[in-house]
Amino acid sequence: MRIRLFLAATLLGLGASGQEVRRLTVEELFALVDAESRTLAERKASVEVTEQGVAAAKSLRLPDVKAAASVAYNGNILMADRDFSSWHGYHSPHFGNSLAVEAAQAVYTGGAHTAGIRLAELGRDMAAAELRQAQGEQRFMALGQYLDLFRIDNGLQVYRSNIALTRQLIGHTAERHAQGMALKNDLTRYELQLQSLELEVKRLEGQRSIVCHQLCHTLGLPTGTDIRPDSTIIYKMYAREGEAVWQHQARLSSPQLETADLATQIAGQQERMARSELRPKVSLFAANTFSGPVTFEIPPIDKNLNVWYVGVGLQYNISSLFKQNKRLRQARTQLQQAGVRQSVVEEQVDNAVQAAYTDYLQSFVELETRRKGVELAAQNYSVVSDRYENQLALVTDMVDAQNTKLQAELHEVEARVGIAFAYYKLEYITGKI
Repeated sequence: MRIRLFLAATLLGLGASGQEVRRLTVEELFALVDAESRTLAERKASVEVTEQGVAAAKSLRLPDVKAAASVAYNGNILMADRDFSSWHGYHSPHFGNSLAVEAAQAVYTGGAHTAGIRLAELGRDMAAAELRQAQGEQRFMALGQYLDLFRIDNGLQVYRSNIALTRQLIGHTAERHAQGMALKNDLTRYELQLQSLELEVKRLEGQRSIVCHQLCHTLGLPTGTDIRPDSTIIYKMYAREGEAVWQHQARLSSPQLETADLATQIAGQQERMARSELRPKVSLFAANTFSGPVTFEIPPIDKNLNVWYVGVGLQYNISSLFKQNKRLRQARTQLQQAGVRQSVVEEQVDNAVQAAYTDYLQSFVELETRRKGVELAAQNYSVVSDRYENQLALVTDMVDAQNTKLQAELHEVEARVGIAFAYYKLEYITGKI
């Protein structure tokens, strides 16, 4: 009994051709994109690198400590006058040793350390913003393929329904032809219509195979998996908030606006770094040296000498007065450029939200129009069918009525998909996905 249940469960997860069937909601689709996208994996690695960069920048505030130890063999000393006469030799202790420890702590760097840390933090924030932007792009791309699958599946359903109807009409027309109530030409027209519908089904099946294969790669699923979209996505009640709500959301969460703002802040910190080169550097230092023998005496003294000192150091690069000012002007120009670029991006995002919101509202108008078209096409088909049954209409009228009904049904499905696409496009532009 358990074996039968296992086999039944296995078969339910396979398509007609033995393919694994994977039914996905939009939330599951996004989760797979986040987990499997190679682009996002690379962006996540960049964020981790910048995190290490922040830690490295902060470590520059720690004191510099150096230690050195050595042992040496000292040779005997040979001394001569300046005219290379009167040579004298002196015995020197042969074993030499040295141990030195030195520490230095920067007290004031003109703001270079603070600016460096802030630059590293902004670089980390930029990497995180680029990750969110790439995540939205990858999700939206996968959603487009997902909705394409849904549109194709519904198109296949409509065409197959019309194929079944056409076959019924062919059988009915064949009976009428046998009774002498229909022409052979009428039967031929329906058969041509059937071939046209079957060809369209083959074309859609090919499109579905291509889109499904691409989506499997995007989601990291085994190629050949039969992905089935959640049908509730096009029947969901999508909210119709005003444009101001979406514009406010874009200002809060748009990755494009965030990256533009971060670029401006980075340019500001780079200007601060350039300005710091014009300022002096102050540091504290301390050192201790323990070495022997004492070789600066003649003859050398076979003893260890310990020397230590502490102090305050002041350093100023005088050449920065005529070199760094050019770099500072360049940094200020880059800051102005970043500010202009930020204004341009804000304008672009505002325009994109307005256009996307207009398309979103228009998609509802289109759906209402398509619904009315389906209703009228169904009424027209019913009227023409009755007239054809009573021999008051030609078979061409029936074919035209059927094609009109078919196109109206396809357009309604596309309109429903269009609403979902327009809504998620708004979420993509405003940074909500």
